Amino acid sequence: MIERFDTNQRMSQIVKHNDTVYLAGQVSKGDSVAAQTQGCLDQIDALLARVGSDKTKILQAVIWMADMADFAEMNEVWDAWVPEGNAPARAAGESKLATEEFRVEIIITAACD
Repeated sequence: MIERFDTNQRMSQIVKHNDTVYLAGQVSKGDSVAAQTQGCLDQIDALLARVGSDKTKILQAVIWMADMADFAEMNEVWDAWVPEGNAPARAAGESKLATEEFRVEIIITAACD
């Protein structure tokens, strides 16, 4: 069974298939890469909670940054957020994002109850 949440013509914020959850890429406004990263992670926490999951159940994270020079700043926030012993498989790379104001986008796949 496939369930879709917060769906419009273009995309869904959450797609749940059996015991797996796929989140759309999360972006957030903020004056710094750290603030944008924290905003993305807060949104991820809220979306996962809606479908009975949480950050301890993240299977994979894909992180896009507008500039890899921001990698250390993003990682500082990420490392403080990821629960000890529950780091997911992860990739991070540089990409032109949807608008110039966005510096970070995070895509999540997680298990759910």
